Amino acid sequence: MQYDLLSVWSAVGSVLLAILILLAMVTIHEFGHYLMGKLLKFNIEEFSVGFGPALFKHRSKRTGELFALRLIPLGGYCAFEGEDGLETDADADAETSYARHPGGAYTERAPWRRILVLFAGAFMNYLLALVLILILFSCYGQTMLAVYEVAPDESIPAEYSLHDRDILLSAEGKNLYLTTDLALALNGKKAGDRARLRVSRVVEETEEGARPVREEREVEVILRADVTVKNSSDLDSVWEALGFLYETDGSGEGTYAVANGIYRFGAAETVGRSFVYSFKIAGSIFRVIGELFTGKLGLSALGGPVSTITLTSRVASQSMRSFLEIAAFIGVNLAVFNLLPIPALDGSKIVFTLIEWARGKPISRKVEAVIHAVGFVLLLGFAILVDVLQFV
Repeated sequence: MQYDLLSVWSAVGSVLLAILILLAMVTIHEFGHYLMGKLLKFNIEEFSVGFGPALFKHRSKRTGELFALRLIPLGGYCAFEGEDGLETDADADAETSYARHPGGAYTERAPWRRILVLFAGAFMNYLLALVLILILFSCYGQTMLAVYEVAPDESIPAEYSLHDRDILLSAEGKNLYLTTDLALALNGKKAGDRARLRVSRVVEETEEGARPVREEREVEVILRADVTVKNSSDLDSVWEALGFLYETDGSGEGTYAVANGIYRFGAAETVGRSFVYSFKIAGSIFRVIGELFTGKLGLSALGGPVSTITLTSRVASQSMRSFLEIAAFIGVNLAVFNLLPIPALDGSKIVFTLIEWARGKPISRKVEAVIHAVGFVLLLGFAILVDVLQFV
């Protein structure tokens, strides 16, 4: 019974940790809007962490801004005066009207100022993610693809095969960051072709419990199968071609012996790789979106809020390194996703503002508000759908 209780509390703690990460990312996003709004002297009515009933509220006597901590810790918002363009002076909150700046309502400000405010939220998400990646790579090293065990094949000389515990650093002259980098480098190659790889290889064993001596080597690997990658999750041909051992269970199902290896680079290279890694994560999001639209990837490959919290809780609770890794990944994802031109997201609002800037007048504010409201409902429905598909 005691073991069961400990398991329950551990699971609850992991979920709370995941919610905390998501809440922090949303809060820093809204704080980006807030900071840019203050810098450009927008009238801000409320900055709220969470949704629903307020647990704590404080109104600044100097600016009239309301700061609130709310019950549901799954979001937050920064509310600007007249943000939807539908308010009138008669609708204004009498308690805060005395503190408004002479700049006027949100929609009365110059389009370029509004675009900067909208963009600032995603920028803050990216900036935080980049800082986390720098800390991760500097303190722990970068997580790289590694070989757990190579399948024996007497027809291939040892010098043209990967070795157990090899860490893969580059393929065909291109540095590796994500699994898809390896897939893109090898896609289209045939069985018998040679692939140029740079690996970190164990060259000397040490005492038990100590790290073995490693050495970077340029190697050529004879591929054992054709590489045909159809989408971001279709990687079996890559592992088969490189000779990763395929391990089966009693039911006939199996997995390839792919592992992760932690590798430390020099200080200057660590900084450079941190930036590139953040861009690679962003690029992978666009790749997945493209595969969804072209039918190469099914909706079942995605996850909604429940799946995200489940995965985040499992990964973040493993170690501080895992915590930093998943938090950075979520930060870049939020930055990119919010800039997509989907109604209700910042990217869509930027598009509407650009159209207003080009036309010299806005599209009907009521029409825009309806479009964003419908977009929000559709996004919510889509998130629920992809979660349901995980269990079908």
